[in-house]
This record gives sequence, structure tokens and C-alpha cells, in this order.
Amino acid sequence: MRILIATDAWKPQVNGVVRTYENLKRELEATGHTVTILSPLDFATLPCPGYREIRLALARRSSIALLLRDGGYDHVHIATEGPIGWATRAVCLRKGIRFTTSFHTRFAEYIETYTGLPAWISYAFQRRFHRPSIGTLVATPSLKADLSRRGFRRLMLWGRGVDTNQFKPRLEPRPACDGGTAAEKSEPTFLYVGRVSREKSVEAFLNLDLPGRKVVVGDGPILESLRRQYSDVIFKGAKTGDELAREYAAADVFVFPSRTDTFGLVLLEAMASGLGIAAYPVTGPIDVVTLGVTGYLDEDLKSAALACLKLDRDQIRVQAMQRDWARVANIFLANVHQARRATGLGRRLFRARDGVPHIKPSARPAS
Repeated sequence: MRILIATDAWKPQVNGVVRTYENLKRELEATGHTVTILSPLDFATLPCPGYREIRLALARRSSIALLLRDGGYDHVHIATEGPIGWATRAVCLRKGIRFTTSFHTRFAEYIETYTGLPAWISYAFQRRFHRPSIGTLVATPSLKADLSRRGFRRLMLWGRGVDTNQFKPRLEPRPACDGGTAAEKSEPTFLYVGRVSREKSVEAFLNLDLPGRKVVVGDGPILESLRRQYSDVIFKGAKTGDELAREYAAADVFVFPSRTDTFGLVLLEAMASGLGIAAYPVTGPIDVVTLGVTGYLDEDLKSAALACLKLDRDQIRVQAMQRDWARVANIFLANVHQARRATGLGRRLFRARDGVPHIKPSARPAS
């Protein structure tokens, strides 16, 4: 298949959405599919207010229409509800091109946190975005149930994976890094990895009275203010690849204070590294964590974090080994085919006629 993925989140951004589509692209192309990413790299951009590291694309519908006309794509997937997502949606609707979408981010809660705008207004906006989609992919059963209650339709489950070759437990004692006495180095390390921003509730982790040390890996708009406020916390900035894997491997417990994430890829990366997860009982953690085996969920985050110190790291890793990106890519394709069968579409979505792409309806396949 030739697949176009339109996304407002792409490199050099570092987040779960970007990593999801990087891994999806790699796995699909490894099995012979062709994946084109339409991203902010293809347009002029402006910095996002409050998140200057995120660039908002000045997406031109005419450029997207030409891309769809000339690309010969079998399927279009719109990953985000940003400028590129809305522009691609508009072109597809105008040209009669069916598409799938994904719901990755609870923008409604984020906007309410920063502006006070009631979440139901933003949810109505997102609901409108996804309504014409032939299938909206969501990461977890709890998110699917929540969105269904909010009036979203044609929801399809699409989980996440982890590279267990890159993320794995340490095989030797913790290296003597970051200084400190021998006694300090033997104390537990509690780790947070992710964006350092208000909606992630990082301060809920930093305010915990825990033994040992707290480490924060990530960048974001409130990083410098937290550095000044919490001098006893080690802030390491953003890490990727092997550097990030080493941070997980050097820790003992992963603390995930967010109440707004739809999944949290960092949970799987921590589990693959043998770390127990301490989190609130909310969407994301409740779908990933096996209580008493891979972590603890509690409104008392300190109790959950301390309980994780007693978990079997080998058993935590076993759970993560069941989630690989090849399986995630297969689920993505299965959802695409299911959504297309439900609307009577065959293998190829478009046919050229007068230089404009059109849907080519066909009989449903036998299987």
C-alpha cells in the first residue's frame, strides 16, 4: 500500500505522537509498504504560543491537493487536529477522499488548564474534526469508552509498542554518576520522563517526600522555573535514543504524575527497562499497568512509588516484551482495512480522472 500520514507533530519535536509514527513508518516500510509523512517540514511555520519548540504549519490546501493528486495513495490517515490535519481534512472532503484519523491528545483539558475555556467546548471542536472519518483510532479501551460517552463515533483500538532491544534493564550496578557519596548512590532513584509543562503535573512528583533522589528527563516551558524552585532535583533536559535508555536503566521506579495523557509511551519504555510504574488511576496507566506486577496506581502517589521498589524487575520486563511495534503496525493496517470494508472501498481508493483524485468504490473482498 501507498499510505499518506498527515501530522502536525513531527521531528524535531520529541513526544509520543512523533515516536509512534516514526515506528509505524519503519515497520510498514520493512514489510513493503510505502509511507509518506506530510508534516510541518513541508511548509513555512510559526512558533506555537507558549511552546516555541513546537512549530505550527502554514498549511496550504493547494499544495496538499497536488500531493494527493500525484501521489497515487491507497489510503490517507490524518494523525492530528492541527493546521495540517484540518487542511488535509478539508481537501479530502472536497475531493471525496475517505480517510481515517487518530485521537492522540486531550487538547480540551490542556486548553482548559491554560485558558479556563470549559473542556466541553473544545471536545465539540474535536468531535467535529473526527466526524467525517471512516475510523478514529484510539490507544486504550478506557479512552475509547470516554470518547464514546462524549459522542465520538467509529472508534477503533490501536495500541502502542516499545523497542525492547533498546530499552532494557541494567545488567550491572548503577554507575557512579552525578556525584554523591556511596550511601547516596545506593539509595533509590525515582524518574520522570516527558514534557516539562503544567498539564503534565510534574510538580505532583517533585513535591513527594521520597528517599533517594528524583530525576527529571525532558524539556518544556516550565523547566527553568522548576530548576530554580527544586534545587534538590536533578534535571537532565531532553534525551533520546541510547542516552534516554541509559536514564531508564539507571533508575529504580518510574513516576508518572500526568492525569491527561491518552496513553504514555514512556510507560512502556520504563517497563521494558524493568521499572515499576507509580501513577494515578487514570486513562493511560489503568490500561497499561498490571497492579502488583508492573506497578501501582493510587491517588497517594508516594505510597505507589514506595510500593514499586518491591516489584520484580524481570516480571515487569516480561510484560513489556508482549508489546512490539510490528504488532502495532499490523493492528493499524487491520483497522484501515476494516474501516474501508465498512464503507465499501476496495484496495485502491483513488483513480485519476481529469487530474483529480476520486474514490473508486469496489466490491468487498472475500475475507
